[in-house]
Amino acid sequence: MTATPAPPTPAVALRPLGFADPLRWLALGWADFRRAPTIGLFYGGCFTVMGWALMRVYEHAPAYLLALSAGFLLVAPFLCLGLYHVSRELQAGRRPDFGASLMAWDSRTGQLGIFAFVLLVLEMLWARSTLVIFAVTFDGMPDFKGSLAALFNPENMTFIVAWIVVGAVFATLIFSVSVVSMPMLLDRSTDAITAALTSLRLVLAQPPVMFFWGALIAAVTFAAMLPWFVGLVVVAPVIGHASWHAYRAAVAD
Repeated sequence: MTATPAPPTPAVALRPLGFADPLRWLALGWADFRRAPTIGLFYGGCFTVMGWALMRVYEHAPAYLLALSAGFLLVAPFLCLGLYHVSRELQAGRRPDFGASLMAWDSRTGQLGIFAFVLLVLEMLWARSTLVIFAVTFDGMPDFKGSLAALFNPENMTFIVAWIVVGAVFATLIFSVSVVSMPMLLDRSTDAITAALTSLRLVLAQPPVMFFWGALIAAVTFAAMLPWFVGLVVVAPVIGHASWHAYRAAVAD
């Protein structure tokens, strides 16, 4: 007797989005931050300290920057999980608990670890590509001031274009597989691959809206980084909360 093959698992349904939705997500993120400001300021302070540490290492020991960046890439998603947990509690009408937000990763350690490893590999490939571009263009790796001068020197236009293109490719890839993956892993009993593919499907299905959302995140984050990363104290938790609402709006129950 021939066994009947099991039916394929249905894909996670996605909702249509509009151009006004990213602005609405930021507004909801700001509202969540105002409802739990102490928790938000803690996570924002962590991101600010991480920015300071990266800058100090880059100024005095550039060789250790890649290792430290890789470590932060593993820490950052777990920090965002705490913000997603707070938004989920607020959305359910419950009072968020700081201790519970710190341990939000505990029930999904395995799948979160797999996804963090994927992000780590992508970040290391990005960093290696950047080093290759520097090595091909210059005689050795320039120091902090030298690298900044190279980025803003019109004579290095080929290097600048290559650096921007490579960065855009890796940034788009990382954004595409992670834009709703982490909150989805926290909210549902799903695996890391399904979450990443759902995120990628969302970006491919609605690229204009998701490009606007990614550009909005980049612009707001860059503006917050200009005064020595101080703006991240508020901007980072607001974006974290907003990312939860982006997931809830884009991925059907």
